[in-house]
Amino acid sequence: MKKSAIFIMALLLSACGYHLRGALDLPSGMRNVYLDGGSEPLREQFKRTLKSSAGKLTNSPEGAGMTIRIFGEDLNRRALSLDAKGKAEEFELLYRLEYEVLGSGKSVLMKRQPVEIRRDYFNDQQDIMAKDNEEAVIRNEMYQQAVRTIVDRARVVLEANAK
Repeated sequence: MKKSAIFIMALLLSACGYHLRGALDLPSGMRNVYLDGGSEPLREQFKRTLKSSAGKLTNSPEGAGMTIRIFGEDLNRRALSLDAKGKAEEFELLYRLEYEVLGSGKSVLMKRQPVEIRRDYFNDQQDIMAKDNEEAVIRNEMYQQAVRTIVDRARVVLEANAK
């Protein structure tokens, strides 16, 4: 009886369209993606995103349904405000890159486009250790958002070309 209930629950969850958070419905051209360029954190985020969506980041362009070229990736941090002692109280993180999407035949599906993400956070001088960790979390979220933006735009182009 317990096994039957679990089986029925699994069927109901799959029938209602339930999928893991962050998972995307990838077109067949995006099942195998080659990333040309990009920093290690960006590559790692691409791997995670594609893996959660039944896709894969390949090690070579051969056999990849799509190639994404990364140009001019840059992550900057600047002080937005200072306290009375001249220490930075608030920072802005700016992550910027340009990319283009190539099809399996090396034809350009999407010309070079920019992605720019800004985040700012308060730097409490009383809790320095926690703020370093906060900045790392924010940076990771910025990489995640950049990957989602690139994948979403590439999906739209692939779906438009399939019609």
